[in-house]
Amino acid sequence: MNNCYPFVNTPLPYAFDALEPYIDAKTMELHHNRHLQTYIDNLNKIMEECTHLQSLPLETMLCSLNRIPKPLQTSVANNAGGVFNHRFYFEAMNPNGGTLPDGRLRDAILSCFGSFGLFQAKLKEAALSVFGSGYAWLVLRRGQLRITTTPNQNTPLIRGLVPLLNVDVWEHAYYLKHYNMRAAYLDDWFRTVDYTVVEQRYNHAFLVEKASPFGL
Repeated sequence: MNNCYPFVNTPLPYAFDALEPYIDAKTMELHHNRHLQTYIDNLNKIMEECTHLQSLPLETMLCSLNRIPKPLQTSVANNAGGVFNHRFYFEAMNPNGGTLPDGRLRDAILSCFGSFGLFQAKLKEAALSVFGSGYAWLVLRRGQLRITTTPNQNTPLIRGLVPLLNVDVWEHAYYLKHYNMRAAYLDDWFRTVDYTVVEQRYNHAFLVEKASPFGL
């Protein structure tokens, strides 16, 4: 994954139509090739003026907004967030997704939410609560799973939360197929989630937090 300037729009790990019938091919193509590409183009243009930040990984950049000249902070937050959030979202979907997680992640979900069904219900409730555009997230904080939301292209990183899974509820993520029925989109999206990826993220975050009491 290209993670430093200059950023490029790396291909999806699956074909645009691979997630059908749950997420349609045209939505995936426009989402990746136009929406994500626009954030990448904008971010690269901004970074031309911030040479001291060009070597920073994307995640570090989002956690270091105070190092960015004030007139550029909002633009960097919006566009770097757009790149990070979209990549994170696309990476955790799979044509063979929807299978229940196992291992340490399963145990954590059961401990925190009581059942996998209740976890999905809580995440769906959070996603439906987003007014306008944004994301719902499963995150880790000090060893505990949480569900949270962010507006627009904000990320949990700037709040000291470790993201594990996100669902995009901007209308461009679902409107061509699901129109204004966000709940139906969410039900279909759950069928695409690759919990193998989420498990890998969780295991990595767990080890990092265990090594540092302050987390990431």
